[in-house]
Formats: sequence, C-alpha cells, structure tokens
Amino acid sequence: MYKLIEFIRRIYVVLLFILIETIALNYYARSSFYTQAKILAHANSVTGALQQSIFSLRHYFTLSSENEMLAQRVAELENALTIYREQERQMQTDTLTMAAMDSTMLASLSQYRYTTARVISNTINSSHNFITLNRGRQHGVLVDMAVVTPDGAMVGYVLECSERYSIVMPMLNTEFRTSGKISGDEHFGSISWDGTSPHRVQMSELTKYSEFEIGDEVIASGLSQYFPEGVRIGYVESLKENENHTSYDVEIRLAADMTRLSNVILIENTNYTEIYELENAARSSH
Repeated sequence: MYKLIEFIRRIYVVLLFILIETIALNYYARSSFYTQAKILAHANSVTGALQQSIFSLRHYFTLSSENEMLAQRVAELENALTIYREQERQMQTDTLTMAAMDSTMLASLSQYRYTTARVISNTINSSHNFITLNRGRQHGVLVDMAVVTPDGAMVGYVLECSERYSIVMPMLNTEFRTSGKISGDEHFGSISWDGTSPHRVQMSELTKYSEFEIGDEVIASGLSQYFPEGVRIGYVESLKENENHTSYDVEIRLAADMTRLSNVILIENTNYTEIYELENAARSSH
C-alpha cells in the first residue's frame, strides 16, 4: 500500500496538468485552425504521458502479483529442501549408526528386525523419565521394541508410538524392569533403577550360587520379552547380601551413557508374537 501511495504522489503533477489542459481546451478550441492544431499536438503529447502512467500503474500491480507468486514458490522450494536435508541427514545417521554396531550383536540379530532412530528428547532428573524418538509406526516402530545404543548397550524399550514419533521407557525409570545375568553365568536377577544416579542401576534376587567379581560384565538374560540375550547392561560395581542372606543385591555401572544419547537402534523380536500367543494358550488350557 505504501508503494502505491508513493506512485500516485509522483504522478499527481501530471494529473493536475491534464485538468488545466482540459479547461484550456474549451477556450482555445474555438479560436482558429492554427490554434486547434497546436492544441491537438500538445494533447497528443499529454495523452502519451497519460498512457505511460497507466502502463506504469498496471505494471506495478502485475509485478506485485508476480512477486507474490514468486514468494510462494520460493517458500515451497525451501520447504522441499528442508525435507530433503532431513531425509539425507537421517540416511547418514542410519549408515553411521549401523556401521558402529557391535559385530557380535549383529550376528545375534538373525531372528530380529531392527531400525534406527534419533533421540529428540531425553529426561534424566525425574523418577519417571522418558525418551522421545523421531521415528514412529510409519517407519516400522512398534510397542515393546528394544532400544539400544549403536554399540549394543541397553537403553530401554518402546512404550508408546504415533505415526511419526515414539516414547521409550528408559532404564532410568523406577518402573523399568528386565532380566539380567553375569556374563558367563546362567543365574539371573531382576534389573531395576532406584531413582538416584543416572549412571547406575541395581540387580536384585541374584542367587548366592552365582560366581562373579567386581568389574564383571552384566548382560540381558534373554528371558525378557524386550531384549535379545547378550545386550550389555553394564559392569558390577559393588555387591552385598540381601536382608535374608539368600541372594545378592548388585550395583551396576551402566554401559550406556544415558545423559548423552543421540542415535539409537530399535530391535523387534520377530518370533515374539508367536511365542506370546503360544504361552497364553498354554495358560488358558490349565
């Protein structure tokens, strides 16, 4: 609107001149043939100037419309470029994440399907922490999929998912539970978090028949519905007998740095549904 007002201000002199010429025309037109000829020549000049002004005005509005169309097209192209860059970045992330996967872990994934994701939100200061990932159902993410770091360290499991995002129940949540064991020993215990340190979890109910030392590796037992056997949980930091002196309570230093998560791998046990239905059928028949 400002540009239009500025344009009119510039041509108001021409408009005023046209008005004066019109008044003069009525007076001089009756004078003589010579005078009429001069007036006609002058009028043609004024008409040309007026036509030029009208053309400029039309051109102004045409340019304004074209500019709007160009601006809209630029916005569309910028949006497409943003989407392309995000897809390219995710492809690079997937490649780097898979390249970093532990070779032993890859060998154990024959019955599992996996996908990658990026952490977009992560809390560690609450008793009920959650992690948000940038992948959802349209990317093949399902509830109960295991979540691990690229080098095979346990993070948590998928609790909820939408079309494009998913929420993870991390180990740093007091409601988290899974089964773990000392590497090289078949006795297992229950893994949970007491809500204190973001670098440690606890294993309870580990039988006193289990033989292990400080520093030994703790891994997933394979008895959980979420995690494949062998997924690293952490390392034994301390142990003590429980109150009844029947089992060990073990303090575990986490293998995953839960405070610095970026890229993760999601793992689905493709046999889980069949096993789950079979177990339910067995329970129903007894």
